Amino acid sequence: MTATRLSRPRSLLFAPGNRADLVAKLPRSAPDAVVIDLEDAILGTPDAKEAARPVARDAARELIAAAPHLPVFVRVNAVHSPYFAEDLTVLTPELAGVIIPKVESVADVREVVNALATHGLSLPLLAGLETGAGVWNAHDILREGAVRWTYFGAEDYTTDLGGRRTPGGLEVLYARSQVALAARLTGVAALDIVVPRLNDEPAFREDAALGRALGYAGKLCIHPAQVALAHDLFGATEAEKTRARALLAAAHDASLSGHGAFAFEGQMVDEPMLAAARAILAGSDT
Repeated sequence: MTATRLSRPRSLLFAPGNRADLVAKLPRSAPDAVVIDLEDAILGTPDAKEAARPVARDAARELIAAAPHLPVFVRVNAVHSPYFAEDLTVLTPELAGVIIPKVESVADVREVVNALATHGLSLPLLAGLETGAGVWNAHDILREGAVRWTYFGAEDYTTDLGGRRTPGGLEVLYARSQVALAARLTGVAALDIVVPRLNDEPAFREDAALGRALGYAGKLCIHPAQVALAHDLFGATEAEKTRARALLAAAHDASLSGHGAFAFEGQMVDEPMLAAARAILAGSDT
C-alpha cells in the first residue's frame, strides 16, 4: 500500500468485529484499507459489545501479521456512547488509525485524542460526520491535526434530521456536498456513503459516480464485491492517465518553446486543467 493510496483510499471494506472469520477474509478482495467494526455491525447491547472486543482485538492482531501491508482500522463507538472507553482497549499502535463515528464538534476530537493518550496511543483519526451537528461543524472538525480522513454517513444523518432516505438521495445531497467541500478545504480525504443494496451493481455505480463527481476520494464498502466497483469508479482509467500524460508533456514542450498559452485537443489549456492531470497521475501507480 503506497502512501498515496492510504492518503486517498478508494475503498474501505468493513467486517463485524465479532466475526473473526470475516475479518480474516478482508484482504481477498484487495481493498485499499479495511475496518474491524465495533459500532453498527455489533448489536447495540452491553453484552454484545463486550463480547466483541476480545474477538476484534485478536482478529486485528492476526490480520496485521498476515497482511502487513494492508492498512487496518478499528471503528469504535461514538465518544459519548457508554461503549467508547472500553472500546479503546482493542486498539494497538500497529493500526493505521481509529475511526470515530458521529463526531459532532472539535471538543469530540480533542476528547478522543486525550483518551487515546491515556492508553499510550497516538493514532490518526478517521472522523465520521453523520449528524446535523457534525455536518454543520465539518470544517472546524476536519481542521484538527489528528483527523486525516473523514466519511459522510447518510443513514444516521437522515435519522438525526427526522427525514427519510430515498433512492435518489436528494435529501442528503446538501450535506454530502458540504462534507466533500470541508474535506477539500482542509486537505482531508473524504470517503463517500454506504450503498446498502448489496447485489445491485448499477445502483452502486450510479451512487459512486455521483460521489466522485462531488469530490470524494473513495467509498465505504460493506461487501467484498463492492471493492472492485469502487476502484473502477474512483481510480483513473487508462485512457484518463494516457491523456493526462500527453497533456503534461504538451505543457512541458510549450514551456520549453516559450509559449505561455497553448491548445490541447482543440481546447485552450489553463492551470486547473494541468492540476487535474497531475492529480490523476498522483493517484495512480504510474
